Amino acid sequence: MPNTKSAIKRMKTSEKRRLRNASQKSALRTAIKAFETALAGGELEKAQEALRFACRKLDKAVTKGIIHKNKAARKKSRLTLKFNAAVARAQQAQQQAQAQA
Repeated sequence: MPNTKSAIKRMKTSEKRRLRNASQKSALRTAIKAFETALAGGELEKAQEALRFACRKLDKAVTKGIIHKNKAARKKSRLTLKFNAAVARAQQAQQQAQAQA
């Protein structure tokens, strides 16, 4: 337990910040899961919107110091790669369907 007044205050403020950061991290994870769910369901329009939202959340988390900027960049890159791969698969399937028709 802290003994000095300033240590007590630091403990209180760090607890408040920890709770706020945990809440924002949770919202970030939820946004990423929403993107992955939409992508798995094959809903590309919804996935694109969810990707934009997740990238916005990642940028906000970096600004607030919740995650490191390199981690955010890596996450955004990987999410974008997943989205682009899904779009490419959808286009390829569409082309094959047209070729067979």
